[in-house]
Amino acid sequence: MYIDAIGFIAAILTTAAFLPQVYKIWKLKSAKDVSMTMYLVMLSGVCLWGVYGLIIKSPPIVVANIVTALLLILVIYFKIKYK
Repeated sequence: MYIDAIGFIAAILTTAAFLPQVYKIWKLKSAKDVSMTMYLVMLSGVCLWGVYGLIIKSPPIVVANIVTALLLILVIYFKIKYK
């Protein structure tokens, strides 16, 4: 119980770290300084973490990585759209 609570708090904090970047790109309509390679590598890692979370049946890991993957996909979409 406490372990999952710590996991969810960590998940919220690390996932929320991407929100300012997504908002800035959306507001400025520019992603020219964003590294596509970094976001693609990060997305790959997050997807693997999600699979790992499913295998070990860890809701905090699964939820955090699904939300983070969606934010990363949004940044990648903006990078392509606002090129």
